[in-house]
Amino acid sequence: MKKTILALALSFGLSTVALPYLGYAEEAPKGGQAPGVELAANARSAILMDADTGTVIYEKNSHDKLPPASITKIMTMLLTMEAIDEGKLKMTDMVRTSEYAASMGGSQIFLEPGEEMTVNEMLKGIAMASGNDASVAMAEKIAGTEQAFVQMMNDKAQELGLKDTHFVNCNGLPAENHYSSAHDIAVISRELLKHSEITKYTGSYQDYLRKDSEKPFWLVNTNKLVRFYTGADGLKTGYTSEAKFCLSATAKNGNLRAIAVVLGEPNTKTRNEEVSKMFDYMFAQYSTHTIFNPGDVMGTVKVNKGNSKALTLKAGQTYSVLTKKNAKAADIRHEMVVPKEIKAPVQQGQVLGKLVVYEGGKVLKEFELKSPETVGKAGWWKLFKRTTSKLFLVD
Repeated sequence: MKKTILALALSFGLSTVALPYLGYAEEAPKGGQAPGVELAANARSAILMDADTGTVIYEKNSHDKLPPASITKIMTMLLTMEAIDEGKLKMTDMVRTSEYAASMGGSQIFLEPGEEMTVNEMLKGIAMASGNDASVAMAEKIAGTEQAFVQMMNDKAQELGLKDTHFVNCNGLPAENHYSSAHDIAVISRELLKHSEITKYTGSYQDYLRKDSEKPFWLVNTNKLVRFYTGADGLKTGYTSEAKFCLSATAKNGNLRAIAVVLGEPNTKTRNEEVSKMFDYMFAQYSTHTIFNPGDVMGTVKVNKGNSKALTLKAGQTYSVLTKKNAKAADIRHEMVVPKEIKAPVQQGQVLGKLVVYEGGKVLKEFELKSPETVGKAGWWKLFKRTTSKLFLVD
């Protein structure tokens, strides 16, 4: 069906109309290399992304497939948070440590075989202390075996459209064919940040496990930026001799949230300095332009022969674009491209068209527009009544 710009603007007194939807799929807009600026000179690979819009502000070898070390645990935390949201897991559920989980080397919280901790405590151990043992224990709790959980990790990577990622384990210990990229890690980090409560764990600098026991374990966050960079509250560090020093970090300043990923840094000092530099650049140069807020009624779309004559569409979230601070608000405009009329039945989530946001003549971002609800076909009696009601209208 040929698409055209829907002229809803006239009925709302607007020059252009955009119809957000409940949930959307999009490709992250790219800003690419910041002109004349090298933000991560010592990293093998890096990316700077706006968490809200997915806009890439800076990248360097961002699709190179590299060992991610413990940054792997961002996906482990994501699947844990999703299991909680889906009601398959509760923070108070007990997680038993198997012999296998307790045998993990590297960073650990020294779980003993048979020891039990709550999901809440395991998340602390993963997020703050980078516990390889805690990661495996959680994987086994969710999927039964680490192998089954790793399949879930790879399935999720595929669902997110990631092309540079393949997992072999849930904690990032060195393994053949275990790799990711700065770009993919940023996308996984962005997905994790949709679960806002995760920063309660990733943003804490210190805490305790087994606090009231004979063997209290003091947790100190491996990501020192959460203490020394204002607004930093996550996400995950990583190191192996092969991967070198890695970090996926996030920080919030006003209504901006940045995600910075660096892989293959030579040491922690350089790693933290370059991530801080990336944050400083974004917060100094960019701002968010809000187009619609949650609940805004944007218009209606006619439905031909539907139970409802029209679909009322509301913003299910904040819709915004990232702009340079010197950009003029008047230059930001938006248009919706959809069919003039939609034929019933319409399924919830069905793609109706797209929302295009411009700065002057340049496309800043495109969103898929999806139906927020299902509209079935109207029965013959309802259609008959609609037709006859028009015949007998009187003043």
